[in-house]
Amino acid sequence: MTRIQRAGERYPGGDPGAGIETRHALSFGPYYDPDNLRFGALLAVNEERLAPGAGFDEHPHSHTEIVTWVVEGELTHRDTTGHEIVIRPGDLQHLSSAAGVRHVERNDGGAPLVFVQMWLAPREPGGAPAYRVVRGLGPADPYELPRAGARLRALRPAPGEHVVVPAADHVYVHVVRGAVLIGAQELGPGDAARISAGEEQRLSAPGGAELLVWEMTDPA
Repeated sequence: MTRIQRAGERYPGGDPGAGIETRHALSFGPYYDPDNLRFGALLAVNEERLAPGAGFDEHPHSHTEIVTWVVEGELTHRDTTGHEIVIRPGDLQHLSSAAGVRHVERNDGGAPLVFVQMWLAPREPGGAPAYRVVRGLGPADPYELPRAGARLRALRPAPGEHVVVPAADHVYVHVVRGAVLIGAQELGPGDAARISAGEEQRLSAPGGAELLVWEMTDPA
């Protein structure tokens, strides 16, 4: 079964007056939909837009795997385990909050910042926080997240190229740029497809695209 969610169907959040605009794909904060609480291991898929100088002040997380993909601009990250780093387009950031960590996310640059942040539920709670950045994640190098039974691929099909998405218990496809065809459905920027217990999918990108694809397995 495939469910399409259009960009315009995301729930608007954030604090526009403070330069923070958010679009939530799943229930989050004051937005509650009992039929849209999670998908596979995914608890949140948020599109974030921060104006120059805007950001999220220090706040806590625990028992959550937080994966961030920068689309435009520069994201400054600081956390209570001592990491301070700038994340740029094409970089993947993974913060395993484990038993607890606090962090800051800001746009300290002079241009707008756009990123996609995804939260996943670990299979086992607790542990020590961990942090990793992967620069220039390519389609041949999926990011493995075994704590959540998940794998992320950053795909950039050329115009006319077809991409095969392997079968999995749950597959989530998020369109970052361009357009893709899934069967007869065309998806544009911000659109997403949720594929449950299906066979492998063959996607095409008539004009080229950038996609984030999660493949997730249920616990045995």
